[in-house]
Amino acid sequence: MAKQCKISKRLSFHVARHTFATTITLSNGVPIETVSKLLGHTKLSTTQIYARVVDQKIGDDMDLLQSKL
Repeated sequence: MAKQCKISKRLSFHVARHTFATTITLSNGVPIETVSKLLGHTKLSTTQIYARVVDQKIGDDMDLLQSKL
C-alpha cells in the first residue's frame, strides 16, 4: 500500500497511531485530552509524545484567538 501511495516510510501500527493523533484529530480541532482518552493513555504527557502539535494547528489556533479578541 505504501508503495502505491509513494510513501517511503515503513508503515506500522505506531505510525498509524501517530498519524491518527496528529493529522486526524489534533489538526481538526479535537482537544488533546480527548485524543489521550481515544488512545487509551492514562497520562496526558504520554499523548504529548505521540501527538506533536503541527505548525498549521498553532497558526489556526492563533487566528481563532485573534478573531475572538
